[in-house]
Amino acid sequence: MVDLKICIITQARVGSTRFPQKVLQKIKTDTMLGFHIKRLKQSRLANSIIVATTKEEKADQIVDIAKSLNVDAIQGSTSEVLNRFYKAALTENPDYIVRVTSDCPLIDAKLIDKVIQMALDKNLDYCANTLKQEFPDGQDIEVFKFSALAKAWKEAKLQSDREHVTPFIRRNSSFLNEGMFKSANYDAPSNFNDIRMTVDEPVDLETIRILVNALGTQKDWMTYTTYIIENPSEFSNQKIIRNEGYQKSLKND
Repeated sequence: MVDLKICIITQARVGSTRFPQKVLQKIKTDTMLGFHIKRLKQSRLANSIIVATTKEEKADQIVDIAKSLNVDAIQGSTSEVLNRFYKAALTENPDYIVRVTSDCPLIDAKLIDKVIQMALDKNLDYCANTLKQEFPDGQDIEVFKFSALAKAWKEAKLQSDREHVTPFIRRNSSFLNEGMFKSANYDAPSNFNDIRMTVDEPVDLETIRILVNALGTQKDWMTYTTYIIENPSEFSNQKIIRNEGYQKSLKND
């Protein structure tokens, strides 16, 4: 991995439809975004972190949080997230990009490093733990070469491809028997697809607070997952539909 530049880019905005300003909400003494960034900074393989945000009103608060943690924040398009993400990546021009989203406050840095390592070991254009959706919702990690992102930015035409970052890459991946991008899935030890630790709605944030109050801020993804499995009556968000935003985009194509 000599001299390889690996950049984590996390998406964050204030104007979420279902839960506006969610990244500014508090988990103990931190904002959700601050909590998320601190978890990301525990990665041992990534060299840098960028917050890809928008130019919406109050987005300056996102920029301020990032700067307070010595992380760059790049502002771009609200609707064309692929363009926002690509322009953010250009500022670093990395070899590999790790894509995560700020609505995943319990993202596991050790899991991030495992997906990165698999991408490096197999020289993959795209490696993710989402090609098979078996990790809990809220532990989604994608690692891809900057060259793959640049190709998607240049060639993607569908509205859903422009509104999101990686559908074009996934659809043209060797995992789906296409030849454009060499890809593989990082498999979960078992199927935890029905476990939810992302934040799309206020009830999701309450789940994160319950987990942090019970277990603290530094546990791995499996410890939080096990607590949800063993204490189902404490959580009222586990039946919410996964990836609802992307499904809406597909309907608009």
